[in-house]
Amino acid sequence: MQQTAPELPGIEISKAELIHARPPKSVTGFSPSGPVQTHQWGTNRSAFLGQGMEFAESRIYQPGDDVKNIDWCVTARTGQAHTKLFQAEWERPVYLLLDLRSMMQFGSRVRFKSHLAAEIAAQLAWVGHDGGDRIGALILGRQKTHSFKSARTRASVLQFLDAVSSETRPQAEPAGPVSEEPSLSDGLRRLRQICRPGSMVFVISDFADLDDACERELKYLAGRTHIVSIQVSDPLDSALPASAGRISNGRETLQLNSLRRGVLEDYASAFAYRSARLKKLSIQHSMVLHQISTPESPKTLLRPRLARSDT
Repeated sequence: MQQTAPELPGIEISKAELIHARPPKSVTGFSPSGPVQTHQWGTNRSAFLGQGMEFAESRIYQPGDDVKNIDWCVTARTGQAHTKLFQAEWERPVYLLLDLRSMMQFGSRVRFKSHLAAEIAAQLAWVGHDGGDRIGALILGRQKTHSFKSARTRASVLQFLDAVSSETRPQAEPAGPVSEEPSLSDGLRRLRQICRPGSMVFVISDFADLDDACERELKYLAGRTHIVSIQVSDPLDSALPASAGRISNGRETLQLNSLRRGVLEDYASAFAYRSARLKKLSIQHSMVLHQISTPESPKTLLRPRLARSDT
């Protein structure tokens, strides 16, 4: 069945659009190539990620083998010392943490933050898939968290994109009690529990609830994975105009020209502090940070150096 275009362009994004966001196949795989300032991903792939974790076979122990890898079961059965051999890891598992909660369902230019984040996530999923990486994901939704086990199949990517599209659609007011939205720190904690060492992790969010718990989880993750944080924002996130009519979340309306100067200054300071905190954290723990706003194209993220040269 063919999926029609969304009724609310820039707000909800269809599965067909997310499939169409697939970059050229010349952009495949991910590879960190230096410190945070020079990080880019593209066609360069690391050959090995350590000795591997997947068991291959056992053979007779040879001088120089690590005693920690002795296969005690085979040794006891045969009476000869055997050691375990592991298959080298040619792949790098890639995990996406996509924030599509209520704070992301907002935008004043071109599109909602959730719409931009969804397209970014689709691009990254396709790049990893086309490069032969296993792709796993967590989606922080407005009512629950969707979890997707890491897999290499096209069907798994399409299942993820279907859930992403569904979460960008406006939701009707629930008849019963509303469940509390998952926090970003909860999502990071769940991600840490499922990520294998050496994995590449993309966190796509506006980091609106960046707090001590989030910072702690990011530090834990940075110790065993390669993290790329993508902070999605809207021009109205950094500063509200002193007099520009009204904004609404669909249920409540705020008259901007009724806000006091102190409120506007506090609002701008909160965003600046949150962004500075995320930058400092990224530098301290060698995490990559990209910042993108709703008027910008997500395609620039695949060419970070090119994007910098254009500015």
